[in-house]
Amino acid sequence: MADERLQTQPEQDINELLKVRRTKLAELQNNGKDPFQIMKFDVTNHAKDILNDFENFEGKIVALAGRIMSKRVMGKASFCNIRDLSGDIQAYVKRDEIGEEPYADFKKFDIGDIVGINGEVFKTHTGEISIKAVKVVLLSKSLQILPEKFHGLKDTDTRYRQRYVDLIVNPEVRDTFIKRSLIIREIRNYLDSKDFLEVETPVLVSTPGGAAARPFNTHHNALDQDIHLRISLELYLKRLIVGGLERVYEIGRVFRNEGLSVRHNPEFTLLELYQAYTDYYGMMDLVEDLFRNVAMKVLGTTQITYDGVEIDLSKPFERLTMVDAIKKYANIDFDQIPDETAAKALAKEHHIAYEERHKRGDIINLFFEEYVEEHLVQPTFIMDHPVEISPLASRKPENPDYTERFELFITKREMANAFSELNDPIDQRGRFEAQEALRAAGDEEANELDEDFLTALEYGMPPTGGIGIGIDRFIMLLTDSMAIRDVLLFPTMKTKE
Repeated sequence: MADERLQTQPEQDINELLKVRRTKLAELQNNGKDPFQIMKFDVTNHAKDILNDFENFEGKIVALAGRIMSKRVMGKASFCNIRDLSGDIQAYVKRDEIGEEPYADFKKFDIGDIVGINGEVFKTHTGEISIKAVKVVLLSKSLQILPEKFHGLKDTDTRYRQRYVDLIVNPEVRDTFIKRSLIIREIRNYLDSKDFLEVETPVLVSTPGGAAARPFNTHHNALDQDIHLRISLELYLKRLIVGGLERVYEIGRVFRNEGLSVRHNPEFTLLELYQAYTDYYGMMDLVEDLFRNVAMKVLGTTQITYDGVEIDLSKPFERLTMVDAIKKYANIDFDQIPDETAAKALAKEHHIAYEERHKRGDIINLFFEEYVEEHLVQPTFIMDHPVEISPLASRKPENPDYTERFELFITKREMANAFSELNDPIDQRGRFEAQEALRAAGDEEANELDEDFLTALEYGMPPTGGIGIGIDRFIMLLTDSMAIRDVLLFPTMKTKE
C-alpha cells in the first residue's frame, strides 16, 4: 500500500519532484485533459455541513471541491483527505465506482491538487464520515510541494511572505482571518444600529494630521505637489461633523512611517467615529458596549483568554485618571509637582530619560509608560491626559492643564483613544502652533498645522465625542494572537535580496 503524504524525503531532489509535476501536467494537456481548461464545478455542500449533520446527509449525493491534503492508494481503492473552506473530509475512491481510466488518472494526482468530487455520504467501518466518490475531477494542478504534513508551515518569515501556503496548511490561521472578517462585520452592525453613517475620506492628503506619527511622503506629478499617505482619519471626519453629519465612522487603512514590532505595522486598520452632542464619557460607554457586544456576537462569550490570562469584558471597565494611575502604581503624586522644573527633577531622580523640549505633561506621560502600562491587563480607561500630549482634545474646564481624553488599555496594550473633541478654533490654532514649534525643534511626529481644518472649526463644530480603535489589536485580543502580523493577511516585509 502506498502512503503519499505532504512530507518529502530528505534525499529526494526538490527540483526533480517539481519536474515530475510539470511532466504530469504536460501529459494531461497532451491527452486533452488540461485541468486549467475546466472553468466551473457546481459545489452543493462543504465538509463542515456534512460532518455536523451526518444524519440528514447519510446516503445523499453531494458535490464538494477542495485541495488534496493526503492520499492513500491501495490497488483498486484509495482514500484521500479533501480540505475546503470549512474543514477536512475523507473521500473513498474505488476503481469500480468511477471507472478504470478515471481511477488511473486519480492515482497520479498529487498532494495539493484541487479536485471536485461527486459522491454518496457514508461512514466507513471505522466510523469516519466520508464521501464515496462516483466522479472525481481534477480542477487545478499544483506545481509546488506543500510543507511537511505533521509539522506544517512553522517558519514565521515564510508564513508571512507566503500567506497563501500558510492558509492552505494551517487551518487555525484560516480560522483567525475568518474571525477577523466577522469582527469587522459586527463592528459595522453595531455602529449602524446606533445610527452612525459609514463614510470614506481621502487616503492621499496634503497635510497629514490627527496623530503623532511620521507620514509616508510622495509626489503627485499632475498637480506638481508633495502629498502624503494619511496617518489618521480624524480631521476629515470632524469636517463632516461641522457639515451636519451628526454620527459618522470610517474603517480604513492608515499609514505611519515607523518601525516593525509585535504591535506595529506601517499600515494598519483603524476605526474612527465621531458623535455630535456627546463627550468622552459618552465615548467610554459606547466603546465598552461595543467591545462586549462584538465579543459576544463573534465568540459567544465575554470571558476570553489572551496569552493564558482570563480577560473579563462583562464587568464595568475600571476608570482611572492618568495622575491617579501613577499614584496607584508608582506612589508618585503629580498633583504635588507644580511645574516643568520639578517634573524634570523627579524624572532624573527616577532615571527616566526625557528631552529638553519636554514639558510637565510630557514627563507625566513618561512616568505613566514606565510605571503603569504593565499593570493594565484587565479593561481600564486611563483618563484626563495632560494638554501637552493631547493637541486635539478639549481642556477640562475645572483644570485646563488636563484634557477630556481617555485611552482604553487591555492586556497592557492601548486599544482605543478618545476625546471630548476640541471645537474652539482659537485654542486649536494655538495647539497647532505649539506642535509646529516642536516640529521645528526636530520632532518629526508632531502634528502639522491644517489651515482648512481650522477654517472648518471657525464655521462651528458642535460639542463632539470621538474615538479611534486599532482594529488589528482588537482582533489580536479576540483571536488570542500574540503579534499584529498574525492578524494581517499580508504584513509589511523587507524585500528579499
